[in-house]
Amino acid sequence: MAGIFKAYDVRGLYPSQLNEDITRKIGLAFHNVLDDQDRARGGKRVVVSRDMRSHSEPLSAALIEGLLASGLDVIDIGLATTPMNYFAVGHLGTAGGIQVTASHNPAEYNGCKFSKSDAQPVSGDHGIPLIETKVESGDLAAADQPGSLTHQDIFETYGNTMLEFLRRPEDARPLKVVVDAANGMGTIYKPLLERTGIELIPLFFELDGTFPNHEANPLKLENLEILAAEVRSSGADLGISFDGDADRAAFVDDTGEPVGSDLMTALIAGELLARDPGKHVLYDLRSSRAVAEYVSESGGIPVRERVGHSFMKATLREKKGIFGGELAGHYYFRDAYHADSSLLAVIEVLNLLWKHGKSLSETVAPLLRYAKSPEINFEVEDKAGKMAELAERYSDGESIQLDGITIEYPDWWFNVRPSNTEPFLRLVLEASTPEQLAERRAELEGILGTPV
Repeated sequence: MAGIFKAYDVRGLYPSQLNEDITRKIGLAFHNVLDDQDRARGGKRVVVSRDMRSHSEPLSAALIEGLLASGLDVIDIGLATTPMNYFAVGHLGTAGGIQVTASHNPAEYNGCKFSKSDAQPVSGDHGIPLIETKVESGDLAAADQPGSLTHQDIFETYGNTMLEFLRRPEDARPLKVVVDAANGMGTIYKPLLERTGIELIPLFFELDGTFPNHEANPLKLENLEILAAEVRSSGADLGISFDGDADRAAFVDDTGEPVGSDLMTALIAGELLARDPGKHVLYDLRSSRAVAEYVSESGGIPVRERVGHSFMKATLREKKGIFGGELAGHYYFRDAYHADSSLLAVIEVLNLLWKHGKSLSETVAPLLRYAKSPEINFEVEDKAGKMAELAERYSDGESIQLDGITIEYPDWWFNVRPSNTEPFLRLVLEASTPEQLAERRAELEGILGTPV
């Protein structure tokens, strides 16, 4: 079991690291993370769903077995995206939910994503570490009265709810949109995408947990190459790529150029703020300075937050914010229980393009104000020591310790943060010009070493 309990979820190789026996134990342990507030909202009911991997069905069955034995009542919604699981938890008013998925990981992986009532993330010491402790210690007593199992199809309700946010003018031209589902759970969104009124060009819309065409990770640019080529050859207005469990989306503009998720966060925020001004908008600290600038220009209040869905969702609730986005392609909506919703992000991008009548490349152009790097990994044994060295080296800049270390200067900035799961430091930097970016990147690589 070593290593499968991560910061935000459970994930490991099937069946060597994660199997039916361990998943059954996770089910037995889950009730421990549900507090009085969760039970007041949802009683003993929890939602369970799964992705399309061949081993997700037996793992889901084992999970349900454990949950029932612990005394919880299970609502099984079957095959679903992770955002559909979050929606079901909020809409049905349950005490929590679990999605069986390994998200964007390769086919040989599987895992679990957890939430509490109102789709709040399971986080902190009373979250996944507690489940791990219970599973490893064997402190898994069954309840005197086992729970009950029901099955419910929420797809139609979910789809109708999401499509209520569509603002397509009656005279709008049908946008041509290429969508790459990567053989993942985004496949089931096809009828909903067609109902938006777009001309849909689907790529890899067959559920296949072996991912025969490419890895279901839109964060890697090589996984967007087929999508970008199809956008260019078909003359499409934009391209969209979902990850394996469809909680993330990446966008490609009408020229086939990938658009950074930080800039998409800014554009979606602008659309939402036009309808509901003065609200807080969250962005992760790896984002371009253009994001905070644009949010302010659009009448919103930008809030910088550390990386990770549990932090983003908690702060979004605390600030009563309208929206937030991460560089990894997660988009969080107040109106989706403060949870990730890739489909709602797609709908708001369509609304934006219909409203302004410009191409996506024209729309994003004003936000291309700076030269920015991707996230760059360095293998570093003494991560804390190396960050201390950076703090000393750049002590004349403004230092922010929100997540790792961020050093800001008037014309450039960088963030270095440690990976939760790997011996990596991750670097992002931005500068006023491409030349300055190259110079500063070389300077930082001289301290951090060769990128991996």
